This record gives sequence, structure tokens and C-alpha cells, in this order.
Amino acid sequence: MKTYVITLSRNFLANHKRAGEETHFKEKFILGQGLTDYNTPSMAKIHTIRANYPLWEKRIKEVQDGRAILSIRQWTGKPYRSKQVEIATLTAESGIGVQLMEVTNDFAECIVDDHHHSYVAVAMNDGLHPADWIDWFSSYDFSKPMAIIHFTKFRY
Repeated sequence: MKTYVITLSRNFLANHKRAGEETHFKEKFILGQGLTDYNTPSMAKIHTIRANYPLWEKRIKEVQDGRAILSIRQWTGKPYRSKQVEIATLTAESGIGVQLMEVTNDFAECIVDDHHHSYVAVAMNDGLHPADWIDWFSSYDFSKPMAIIHFTKFRY
């Protein structure tokens, strides 16, 4: 069976204003796995945002069809220079999904499947304070389709 890997950053990246500080994504991911009420702000990481929507749409469909699994991992040290440790394995039964996301030029809103949402809600569901979320994504090229990869049954 195919395995697709998503690696969560242990620390804020070098170009972030909090570079080197821990993100606590692993703990926030685990918290999100236990939630059943997604209307309560919790800073749990119930999704991740990635470039290349068409690629992730294809991969997530394979997982949903039972032809692949999604391995959620974290680097033990420096990214690409250390081992990865698996946090969880997600399958179709986990409720994973993918949605198309665009961001307005002023970062005020995220448009997910043609519905407008405050970036604040998206940031918190991504496990980040809204200011950290803006700084994290400020260098992304939002002219290309982005994917929100859901780790739970929650959808926008």
C-alpha cells in the first residue's frame, strides 16, 4: 500500500519572526485528533495547508479510496538533516479530506471551496496564532491553488 508523508515542522522556519521557537504542532495535532466539537477555538491542528492542490487532491482521494495511507511525521532535529518520527497514520476511517483554498491579497479572508472565511479561524485550525499564520504564509505564492488537508472530519 502506498504511503504519503506530511511532515509537521517542529520549529518555526528561518524566515519566520519566531524562527527556531517550537511550534508545538505535534501536541496540537494530537489534541485535534481527540476533538469532536470544532466550533470551540482550541489552537488544535486539525489541518495543514500545502501548495499544489492538484497533487494533494489526487493523493487524498487514494487514501479515501483505501489505496494509500497518510503518515504524519515530525523531524527529530533539523529538517531534511535528521530522522523523521511518525506521529500518526491516517486512513479513510480518520475522516481525512482536502479542500481548495485561496487567500485574498490583504490576507483578511480565506476562500475555501468558494466560501469566505476569516483567516483567524483558518489560522487557529492550522494550530497557529493569527499573527504567526500571516508571517508563516507571507512568502507563499497564492496565485497557485493551495490545499487544506484535513486530519479529521471537519470541513469549511
